Amino acid sequence: MKAQWHVLGAGSVGSLFACAMNEAGISPVLLSKNTRNTARSRTILMLQKTSDNEDSASCTFAISPNSDTAPIERLLVTTKAYDVHDAICQVAHRLDENSIIVILVNGMGFMTPIQQQLPHLNFALGTTTEGAYRVKENHFCHAGLGITQIGQSGRMQAPSWFSSWSKLSLNCSWTANIDEILWQKLVINCAINPLTARHRCKNGDLALPERATEVNFLCDEIALVSRAQGYTHIADNIHQRVQDVIAATANNKSSMLQDTLAGRRTEIQYISRYFLECAAQHAVSTPLNAALCHEIQKSDQLSISAAKST
Repeated sequence: MKAQWHVLGAGSVGSLFACAMNEAGISPVLLSKNTRNTARSRTILMLQKTSDNEDSASCTFAISPNSDTAPIERLLVTTKAYDVHDAICQVAHRLDENSIIVILVNGMGFMTPIQQQLPHLNFALGTTTEGAYRVKENHFCHAGLGITQIGQSGRMQAPSWFSSWSKLSLNCSWTANIDEILWQKLVINCAINPLTARHRCKNGDLALPERATEVNFLCDEIALVSRAQGYTHIADNIHQRVQDVIAATANNKSSMLQDTLAGRRTEIQYISRYFLECAAQHAVSTPLNAALCHEIQKSDQLSISAAKST
């Protein structure tokens, strides 16, 4: 019998992977922390948008409240970075040492308290460049094909449970270098996301001459910290890699910009703040990254205060 996958955080990315699993015959269950919602199923419409055409598919999933007691064998977590700890703790009573938990979340730094509190659990980390966004409630658009990489530090061969991921229509692969891959994703986000939030612009606008100096300064700082972290290859190529991503995602609004425009809390703590903590460990000065981080954190505080007052 196939192990049952559960999805915690069925936003745009979580819904995309849930629909891909459903298409592959895995039929995941969605988790819900809302105890007031008595619905036992949820229908998601996923629009597949390519340069050639558009297609849509409707998928209906069973819903399991976090308060259920049935064991969870396989768990995909796709929440915001700042929600990962509490979200996993809410279902910790359903997890054990045989459970597999895949964390597919933006940023770094959220795993330390989780592993300290729940050292018996089996985690794998991942990152994806799949492009998906919410159109409206339960309606999402898969607008950009990408690559998903999952791994456990130092584990060369993919474990048996990963075979179900290799069957997805999405491009998923196992990697033994997940730490370096996550660092590269982090520093690219450091170079792009805060600037788009500051200037309220799409990614492609960072290629304009008036933005180029800021991008270059950020990459200079990122290269210094990356080299100190031992990621020499990333340090040597970060300027070109950031320019490549800016060009490839020119029409995209970064998640940090989307959160800022919507008055939501951003993931700056797990992107630029984590980067600054690493810089401090190596006594590397990163004034522009620090200024941007401080600016976005101030905006976050206003958003959090406004949310509490409503």
